[in-house]
Amino acid sequence: MTWFTLPVGNLLCTCLSILITVWFTLLFVIVIVPAALGVSFSIHNFYMRTLLKIFEWTTLRMELQAKEKNQQLYKSFTNGIINKEPLLSVRQEIQDLRGSLRCSGSQSEFEMADIFYFCRRGVESIVDDEVTKCFSAQELEKWNLLTRSNYNFHHINLKVTVLWGLGLLLRYGVLLPLRVTLAVTGICLFIVLSSLVGFLPNTQLRSYLSEKVHLMGYRICVNSLTAIITYHNRENRPKNDGICVANHTTPIDVIILANDRCYSLVGQVHGGLLGMIQTAMVKSSPHIWFDRAEVKDRHLVAKRLSDHVADKTKQPILIFPEGTCVNNTSVMMFKKGSFEIGCTVYPVAIKYDPRFGDAFWNSSKFGLVGYLLRMMSSWAIVCSVWYLPPMNREEGEDAIQFANRVKAAIAAQGGLVDLVWDAGLKRAKVKDNFKEEQQKQYSKVIVGDHEDQSDNKR
Repeated sequence: MTWFTLPVGNLLCTCLSILITVWFTLLFVIVIVPAALGVSFSIHNFYMRTLLKIFEWTTLRMELQAKEKNQQLYKSFTNGIINKEPLLSVRQEIQDLRGSLRCSGSQSEFEMADIFYFCRRGVESIVDDEVTKCFSAQELEKWNLLTRSNYNFHHINLKVTVLWGLGLLLRYGVLLPLRVTLAVTGICLFIVLSSLVGFLPNTQLRSYLSEKVHLMGYRICVNSLTAIITYHNRENRPKNDGICVANHTTPIDVIILANDRCYSLVGQVHGGLLGMIQTAMVKSSPHIWFDRAEVKDRHLVAKRLSDHVADKTKQPILIFPEGTCVNNTSVMMFKKGSFEIGCTVYPVAIKYDPRFGDAFWNSSKFGLVGYLLRMMSSWAIVCSVWYLPPMNREEGEDAIQFANRVKAAIAAQGGLVDLVWDAGLKRAKVKDNFKEEQQKQYSKVIVGDHEDQSDNKR
């Protein structure tokens, strides 16, 4: 018995060793080397076109069956529950309301009809809250064969159910293990090589090797997510004389942008695996990491950013002024700190295609590891990146106005809704100054031009 089991055990070990060797050799040849050289085999584009054809076929089958049963397959797709009119000033809306109700009396006095205006706006805000919608998953108009999109679509007919089951096996049995392997390999290589480059003297050779190592690490991580990225207007890519600002949907925004060129990142110091990555990065490249106490010191943050931008040999800073992730439908208020530095701003718009996977990170619902596993078990991450022309602060323009102008340009290019609300409302209550602003506007309606005239005399 022993004589028989020994050769079998040796044979199994040999086969396993050969499989591991072949696996990592293919990984090295097909992924790591192309990532280091910036070469693509266009396999991802073929994969995306195949998925779209499958989605179209599935949708056609489902719609035909729903038509035979006289059922509505999809609910009507709208951008909002309430069809709101274009926003007017408080004074104009109240005057229109008074006119429609034929209120007699001066326009500068309180009228009982004014109550209806505030009641209507309050109910609209509760029923169709445009802020809360920005922090929940984007609705899909049609099913993309993912479990989390619409569970009710799995059992419409046998063919669709079989196709969904095959997709489940492909995503969790093949793609997920492959993507996890790529991610672990890329992170380990990045940490080791960045640490080694950090021991070199601060010369042009070190900067060159650091850039290549960073690009290789980012590209391997992009491949681990099967990210298919289309870059537009690359002649407007950020240069070393300013900062790059972009809308923020997910933590992978960083690798999506850094896949095309290197940036200096700004962020808070972390522990664990993320802390190890930050330590390796800062050894070979000039990133800016802050302690918790330093983040609260706005002057210290502004000084470090200004000193970095003033050095033309350093890479442009990448900042997400919203401060948190928004669900790929809107752009929320930009924090003014990034626009007080007085340098060139390079706006970038990022838009994800939700048909292949939901890229939005709902941090209040999923941890980072759970979120990344959801991304790796999706079909792919497909997105478009637009580099906008550089923008500078105009004469007489303050930081808030400059930030709003940049935000409007990003929203227009990315097809996103431009919102004035602070993304901090994701976890905090509405600030008192928002309420006070509404009170001031209504007080001007009541007081009328008398207050304006008195202010002019002062």
